[in-house]
Amino acid sequence: MADLVAGLGIIRESPADLGTIELIVRRPETNKREVLDRAELDLDRGLVGDNWLVRGSRATQDGSAHPGMQLNLMNARVIELIAGPRENWPLAGDQFYVDLDLSADNLPPGSRLSLGDAMIEVTDIPHLGCRKFIDRFGLDAAKFVNSEEGKLLNLRGINAKVIKPGCVNTGGIIEKL
Repeated sequence: MADLVAGLGIIRESPADLGTIELIVRRPETNKREVLDRAELDLDRGLVGDNWLVRGSRATQDGSAHPGMQLNLMNARVIELIAGPRENWPLAGDQFYVDLDLSADNLPPGSRLSLGDAMIEVTDIPHLGCRKFIDRFGLDAAKFVNSEEGKLLNLRGINAKVIKPGCVNTGGIIEKL
């Protein structure tokens, strides 16, 4: 835990307005991950080829996919601190790992971001560390991201939805609009 807390300074140095897309991960089925150089974002399907739509959600009454949870973004500095080498990052289950300040102060719900040709909007659904996150990264990592400060900084990440379809590339720009 001390190492995680010590890394907060580096996380707080994340750029506020203009960052980079460090890694794109598609989840074609449960517990499967595909690292992509290029991805397509669609209004209805989210990240094309991802299982978000067919997997559904416990957050909806009928079990269908929750439109406010179409995409998950996590700060690359946070996942590097927690998971180490880039090849371990996809285990977190997010689709986009970005070098950008995802804090609630910087990106409140309704904030818009451009990624390549696409545009997304931050939703008000919290993204928190769950049982899978604990199993993969340990209890300290979950306590860290779910702490009061962790929630303010959105250390576990944010949920978003596509509002303009388009293509996105690893190494591309993510910009707060």
